[in-house]
Amino acid sequence: MIINTIEEFCVQNDEPLNVARVAWVGGRNMRYFQRAFTQLQRVLTHLGVGRVVLDLNALPDVSVYDQLWLSTSFMPTLIKLPLRQMVVVLSGQRIYNQHVLEGLLVAVAKTIPFDVQFFTNADAAMAWLTDDSPQLPALLAEWASGCGNAYNAPSGVAEPRAHYQRRARADCQPGS
Repeated sequence: MIINTIEEFCVQNDEPLNVARVAWVGGRNMRYFQRAFTQLQRVLTHLGVGRVVLDLNALPDVSVYDQLWLSTSFMPTLIKLPLRQMVVVLSGQRIYNQHVLEGLLVAVAKTIPFDVQFFTNADAAMAWLTDDSPQLPALLAEWASGCGNAYNAPSGVAEPRAHYQRRARADCQPGS
């Protein structure tokens, strides 16, 4: 089932497999970052899921202020969830956010009661987390139809792109 109660996240829940798939779909706007993560924690608590795939490939670089909030407010509530496994999905291009998350996890390592893994591909993470369940193709199809259009991986940092365009090679010749 796709849950669209949080504007910045797309959430899929499968009760029989006790798994949720979550992806940031809030684009580059980090204005509601804290509100969105607080709502996500509430949804995951309500669902009571034991396993979650958290796809943060589309999340812009997390500011220092939001990192502080994550470590002091979000992480203490996250470790109280009934999770057994969490897979964080970040591509190799998202190294800054990977370092942020690894730092947060190290800070709570002694108190974190669940297994955390990193994957670069959300579909592979779902396959691993569900042990290649026969329900997986249906879950992937549901995700593609319910969240596929909302999910766009970022091309870089959260700042807007410059409005200039690269000039064609012929325009760069002396005297032009």
